[in-house]
Amino acid sequence: MSTPFSYPSDREEQSAAQVRALEALLIEKGVITHTTVDKVLGYFESEMTPLNGQKIVARAWVDPDFAALLATDAPAAVAQLDLPDGMAGAEGEHLAAVLNEPGVHNLVICTLCSCFPWPVLGLPPYWYKDPVFRARAAREPRAVLTELGVPLDDDTEVRVWDSSGHSRWFVVPERPAGTEGWTEDQLAALVTTESMIGVALADVPAPV
Repeated sequence: MSTPFSYPSDREEQSAAQVRALEALLIEKGVITHTTVDKVLGYFESEMTPLNGQKIVARAWVDPDFAALLATDAPAAVAQLDLPDGMAGAEGEHLAAVLNEPGVHNLVICTLCSCFPWPVLGLPPYWYKDPVFRARAAREPRAVLTELGVPLDDDTEVRVWDSSGHSRWFVVPERPAGTEGWTEDQLAALVTTESMIGVALADVPAPV
């Protein structure tokens, strides 16, 4: 996802160098091995991905009882689905969901650092961790959403949820119009990580 937030051109290289230095130090101290980081990343890239969130949202769209449970007890709702083991494990603790509805749009940020429900949304996007995004989204969410292509009616309430180690929020976007009768697999394909953060909408692609 492209954003209007600017970064130093060498930021990726600087971050990578810092990560390599930290990893080397942890290996030297015996805290991790040479394969630990690759194993962890491989797990989150193959099992704890946005595909899980897509399935959760699609079920919420077709099952009002599931949606109601998701809004009040997300872990209990998620446990009903056939998802990979570990949904409530590392980075999935204290999952919480908020549902977009007519007149209400939800946005998830983390003002502290980059708390994120990895098992539902996968690894956090780079821009999600950016101090500029975090600060501006907390201070002027409507303006940020407009810049990201989500203009809202003046009477739409914007609710900002601050993720932390105690509550890892994700958004159930509104179901797009014209999807009546669609299967859950078809609906899931409309859901993106960005829409589950609240910086995009779940939209039906325009016919080619």
